[in-house]
Amino acid sequence: MQDHVVLLGTKGGPAIRPGSSMPTSNLLCLNGRQIVVDCALGVTRGLVEQGMQLKDLSLIFISHLHSDHYLELGPLIHTAWTAGLKTPVEVYGPDGLDTYWDGFLASMKADIDLRIEDEGRPDLRELVRVHTIDAGEVMTQDGIRVTAIRTEHPPLIDCFAFSFRSEARHVVFSGDTAPLEALEDFARGADLLVHEAMLEAALPALLKRVGNGSDKLMEHLLRSHSFAHDAAQTATRAEVRRLALSHLIPADDADYDAADWHAAVKGHWDGTLIVGQDGTRIELD
Repeated sequence: MQDHVVLLGTKGGPAIRPGSSMPTSNLLCLNGRQIVVDCALGVTRGLVEQGMQLKDLSLIFISHLHSDHYLELGPLIHTAWTAGLKTPVEVYGPDGLDTYWDGFLASMKADIDLRIEDEGRPDLRELVRVHTIDAGEVMTQDGIRVTAIRTEHPPLIDCFAFSFRSEARHVVFSGDTAPLEALEDFARGADLLVHEAMLEAALPALLKRVGNGSDKLMEHLLRSHSFAHDAAQTATRAEVRRLALSHLIPADDADYDAADWHAAVKGHWDGTLIVGQDGTRIELD
């Protein structure tokens, strides 16, 4: 299996509308491992469309507890179980993710118990282990080292960027963050930086479309996220090989397209730019 990244869902924020992309989830294939990074709505279908056998699910990382990053974690694992999963699944994420998982199991107890009794399946509750993470080294396994740093995404404190390193590759996911100087060293020389991005000119129209927010939503966006040119500046200072923009805000406005994102980074980034669309596959060669 060749090393690659697939941007399964590239929309920032939890809402979906006719014609929109899906919220944030990613597939990283590294050293023969299939690693899921964030599990928003649509992640299960996204993985299947990439040809992944859900029964092979084994390793998941969640950056933070906003619904557009973990809403479908439980359904993904449960669906994998109904598709033949019988081996352990390790889930790494912030404090509180274990509470979500316990609540999901409680909500599905009748179904899980019935399928164990009626279909002879292994107990799903015994297959999954949730690990609470902190900044620093998260995991070293199968020639892959995973580290994390906290990002600037108020009001959340436990929000993380992830670095995945093998002997040959280095991939960084920014997570949700305002411009963060620490990310420059964290991503130094990476083969690929997947960074969130907002399109400044499109924000007023976005707020009008949301309909049930207030000025607080704009305040949140401005203090907790990065404009495309911020992501570009981070990539330049970090001297990464390629930059992929994802978690796009907005991703579903017909008045803006990839040309607008390219224009937003012009003069700030001269390297290869990938403007994420759902299903975008990036080879790590």
